[in-house]
Amino acid sequence: MLTREETQIFDRAADFLWLLRCHLHYVTGRAEERLSFDLQSEIAVRMGYSDGPEARGVERFMKDYFLNAKRVGDLTRIFCAAIEAAHQKKPRFRLPAIGLWRREVEGFGVDGGRLTVAAPDRFATAPVDLLRLFEVAQRHDLDIHPATLRLVTQNLDRIDEKLRAEPEANRLFLAMLTSPKDPEITLRRLNEAGVFGRFLPDFGRVVALMQYDRYHHYTVDEHTIFAIGILHRVERGELKDEVPVASRVVHEVLSRRVLYLALLLHDIAKGRAGDHSELGADIALELGPRLGFSGEETETVAWLVRWHLLMSHVAFSRDIDDPKTIADFVAEVQSLERLRLLLVLTVADIRAVGPKTWNSWKATLLRELYYRAEELISGGLGRELNETRVATAKAALTEALSDWPAEDIARHFERGSPAYWVACDGPTLARHARMVRRAEASGDALSIDSRVDARRGVTEVSVYTADRPGLFARLAGGIALAGATIVDARIFTLNNGKALDSFSIQDAEGGAFDRPDKLARLAAKVELALAGEGEPLRELDRQLSVVPGRLSLFAVAPRVLIDNAASAGHTVIEVNGRDRRGLLYRLTRTLSDHKLQISSAKISTFGERAVDVFYVKDRFGLKIEDEQRLKAIREALLPVLADDTVAPARPSVAAE
Repeated sequence: MLTREETQIFDRAADFLWLLRCHLHYVTGRAEERLSFDLQSEIAVRMGYSDGPEARGVERFMKDYFLNAKRVGDLTRIFCAAIEAAHQKKPRFRLPAIGLWRREVEGFGVDGGRLTVAAPDRFATAPVDLLRLFEVAQRHDLDIHPATLRLVTQNLDRIDEKLRAEPEANRLFLAMLTSPKDPEITLRRLNEAGVFGRFLPDFGRVVALMQYDRYHHYTVDEHTIFAIGILHRVERGELKDEVPVASRVVHEVLSRRVLYLALLLHDIAKGRAGDHSELGADIALELGPRLGFSGEETETVAWLVRWHLLMSHVAFSRDIDDPKTIADFVAEVQSLERLRLLLVLTVADIRAVGPKTWNSWKATLLRELYYRAEELISGGLGRELNETRVATAKAALTEALSDWPAEDIARHFERGSPAYWVACDGPTLARHARMVRRAEASGDALSIDSRVDARRGVTEVSVYTADRPGLFARLAGGIALAGATIVDARIFTLNNGKALDSFSIQDAEGGAFDRPDKLARLAAKVELALAGEGEPLRELDRQLSVVPGRLSLFAVAPRVLIDNAASAGHTVIEVNGRDRRGLLYRLTRTLSDHKLQISSAKISTFGERAVDVFYVKDRFGLKIEDEQRLKAIREALLPVLADDTVAPARPSVAAE
């Protein structure tokens, strides 16, 4: 049934899996068959894997696990094919040679709808057929016979430098990658057979490569193939309700193959020492000409690989209402073609990370960034564009408030700054206006308004109250006590000295915070947080300092980045740390203690990692440029980010 080499592969895989299983039992003290996150690190150490310059020991261990699991699958397929061949009975009546019963397609035999090769030396005499086999199967919607796949795996050494340089082989590969017939299926077949990694050795390096965190759900090769499949679905219009802009823009790009190759290569340099985006761009520059790309196409592919994280970084971590943010982004993107390519690539990349990674909130942020960049690239110029948008927003609001007296509308316009009028959409501006008018008429010290935005998957909570130092921190604390997560915050101080702060919040599962009892609890907790000094704040600190029962399995190194060039009028502070309850409250409380005004905040979470960005000024409304003060702010934030709630190593049970 198996060759000598296949038997040796089987023995090695069996030894690895039995050893792993024994360690699972010894570590847990029971018959545990699940290789969960909290066990992987310890078993990696027990099996001799140590951290290296390019990969952690646990990641190398898990790569070996996935490779051995794949080998088991390959051997199972081979074994079943051998059984099938040994016991197959010839049919008494043969159907006509049509459909699944065609005898030959482009030089390959067909057996029951599966491509076969008759001669055992077929790939030895024509190595290019190792690729042609998969391309023909893709074009004719046929499967490949397991016995033929076995022959492919036995001839992988035929895929050498000579074949990689052959124009026809590269044409076939590119045809499969960009085919209108679901390239995901074909790429997965190529990967399972080992052809993919042999033909593109750089891709072979990321096969079964995992990242040990809560954000990335798949190995790098699987993520890449998933992303190609998502791009194909976007192009076919299957996701137009979820990603309408990308579904339209994908048909406006000038080169489909640039987009597909860039997506294929965007993570190809992961697992190496250095920035995978920069290293991947170098790989793209080498691979483009080999695949028949022009110099211009190759340069565009390399640029997309180099900057494939740019759009998500700006959308999720920067204030896109700040004109300089858009100007800097456009300065890097430079053209509408690059902007379109980058949007579609970003959408496919994020959606392929994991089942719950994409949401309507991220879609909204990317869409807003795309439209603003498109407007600026198409001829809008900084100040003129901003003034036009302010005038347009005020005109739309005047129409929405047609039941108001003209003097009331004029009075409301005096309250807001130009930044406020362009930061919110029309319905939000109208809702804010009515809330402010009610609060001013009633004399209420605090007014809270909430609206569920099902399209974005968030609940918008607006708070109108007297501005004071530390207000944002108190609001963040009250929202945390209510069990909500802040995903975005916009902070405005009106010309009447009142604060109008708007938060987009979600529940623990990443959905809208929409139950009436939860919203009532939210209002109560916010009122508690704003009740003044003394007991309310002590209660806030006490409750948010309680360590959750389930400790984190992952440590995230704390990091504080302070940038005075990212915004014309603000100092931008970016913090990275392990996400946990009350973190945003502690961070904003620390900023408040240092007499900083927070103008806006971008809140992002990637698995266990929190990446929060604050646009701040000093008490006089200026940037913070004194080096000693910047150092003091950084040193104050680092202890807040310090991760002292990581689960300790599980005590080992002696193997003896």
